[in-house]
Amino acid sequence: VQLQASGGGLVQPGGSLRLSCVADGLQHYDYYAIAWYRQAPGKEREVVSCINNADATHYIDSVKGRFTISRVNARNTVYLQMNSLKTDDTAVYYCAARYAASTKYDYWGQGTLVTVSS
Repeated sequence: VQLQASGGGLVQPGGSLRLSCVADGLQHYDYYAIAWYRQAPGKEREVVSCINNADATHYIDSVKGRFTISRVNARNTVYLQMNSLKTDDTAVYYCAARYAASTKYDYWGQGTLVTVSS
């Protein structure tokens, strides 16, 4: 199983990026919850958003109204649309997968760097 995160880059404050997380080798993908985490320099990793197998979504307060998570099961892909980006959003973003009945994320992607700077 491999999760491939992509879509990071350098963007100015107020700009947008869309991250993608493709799961290779993950059977019954629609049974999995997928989350986006991020880790900024010198800070602990935090969950940003997640979407479960019923398409219920969750966001941390700091990104509500700016980020949107979505999934396309036919493509084994989850997206994170990030709008109105702020310098505080600068971090390495990771995606992770958890089977619906599990309490922990078992599979992790390699991370994609998002830099918000003028």
